[in-house]
Amino acid sequence: QVQLVESGGGLVQAGDSLRLSCAASGRTLSSYAMGWFRQAPGKEREFVAGISWSGGSTIFTDSVKGRFTISRDNAKNTVYLQMNSLKPEDTAVYYCAGSFRLRDSVLTMVREYDYWGRGTQVTVSS
Repeated sequence: QVQLVESGGGLVQAGDSLRLSCAASGRTLSSYAMGWFRQAPGKEREFVAGISWSGGSTIFTDSVKGRFTISRDNAKNTVYLQMNSLKPEDTAVYYCAGSFRLRDSVLTMVREYDYWGRGTQVTVSS
């Protein structure tokens, strides 16, 4: 079992930055593809960013390209989401997710992930 705990959310103004962290326990993340998803009120959970277990491959949803970066520190068992130039439409609960993979690949779909954190709220005011 893998336990994931997100942190770093908060209330910021448009244009500000936040860095979310996802700390894992129970297993080493070195063989886990990791991702960040978000869910706004009344909307489905959507993919934001994903990273392969080596960190060599990343994928971002179009709306955050150029503003968000995803990274990981396998030695610290932690994954990060750096969010810059935040917009009100980025407001959502952000979830960290992980899945064991033999291939060093990036996963982009909710159903591909086995482990989820409880989420951290990000609110961006205009």
